Amino acid sequence: MDFEFDAKTEDYRKRLLAFMDEYVYPAEPSLASHDGWEPPAALGDLKTAARAAGLWNLFLPGSNGAGLTNLQYAPLAEITGRSPSLAPAALNCAAPDTGNMEVLNEFGSASQQEQWLQPLLDGSIRSAFAMTEPEVASSDATNIGTRIVRDGDSYVINGRKFYISGAMNPNCKIFIVMGKTDPTAARHVQQSMILVPRDTPGLRVERGMRVFGYTDGDHGGHAEVFFEDVRVPAANLIGEEGSGFAISQARLGPGRIHHCMRLIGMAERALELMCTRALARTPFGKPLAEQGVVQDWIAESRVRIEQARLLVLKAAWLMDTVGNKGAHTEIQSIKIIVPSTTEWIIDKAIQAHGAAGVGQDTPLAALWAGARTLRLADGPDEVHKRSLARRELNRYRSEK
Repeated sequence: MDFEFDAKTEDYRKRLLAFMDEYVYPAEPSLASHDGWEPPAALGDLKTAARAAGLWNLFLPGSNGAGLTNLQYAPLAEITGRSPSLAPAALNCAAPDTGNMEVLNEFGSASQQEQWLQPLLDGSIRSAFAMTEPEVASSDATNIGTRIVRDGDSYVINGRKFYISGAMNPNCKIFIVMGKTDPTAARHVQQSMILVPRDTPGLRVERGMRVFGYTDGDHGGHAEVFFEDVRVPAANLIGEEGSGFAISQARLGPGRIHHCMRLIGMAERALELMCTRALARTPFGKPLAEQGVVQDWIAESRVRIEQARLLVLKAAWLMDTVGNKGAHTEIQSIKIIVPSTTEWIIDKAIQAHGAAGVGQDTPLAALWAGARTLRLADGPDEVHKRSLARRELNRYRSEK
């Protein structure tokens, strides 16, 4: 088993690490005063610099992206996770645009790709993904109540969504909306996905929604959105009627592993801050670093990071070699363990910092909020555990 990065990955790593040192980390202090829905002011210059450095669309395989495999992209996404408020967006590798680009790249028609995928690849527009709803248990995507009804050459959309990622970004021009086209069909083929331009009459962004008190503006924000008799051309349907649930699963697999890749970087950043703090502070006559409990946190953090990283890399390797379905168990496993592991490490780093850990002078509070949120986003822990346990039990049922 070879754990060494290949030449292509190592080249990208070196360039990305240099980019982080030269551009991203120096821009982080500006985030302390950023509390609106607008993207951080520094982001425009960062995107220009990243594109000039050839660090653009790294997440997307094939000719539209950098041509990297999941295994090659993993250590790069980890590096961007060290500064999740700036680095992913700077490289055009931020959710929900990444998932939306993957959907359009794989399932979009030629005209949809020309009109919406290309501007997203260029970074000239942003997008939103509208699936979650407040009136139903959205952890089960088949519950979705938004209706998408065919009417001649159009579809008419009615429904209410909330925590819609990307919707508060002023440059968000297109929504991918999931709703039901046929409630009488079999459970997993009732849903469809459709493209809705932001300026379509009847689409109303009602309010921005905070995440643990943060606007999350650097990620495009989140919003409550109403669709009231929203009419779009039938050509805006992605794929076929009834394919929405299958497309959502294809979208969420890469999205889940990308989040976990970045979470490893968040955990590494937290451990780094914990160690430097422990060496710099001296309560009760000796440095924090000599306190047994702090040493336990540090050692445990290193072990947990290494375990989580290995599982993420295994999932990435399986996605490359046997496909997303073949990596289902590992994708669910990392979605369960990596956010909670990272949350634990950040929590200990906050504890080591005392009051400073909960304020705006370190990235720790925002990192904790991001990690905690990812125990809900793309499916809560309990749903993944339920599915994983069923699959594990089925192995033994089939043997009887």
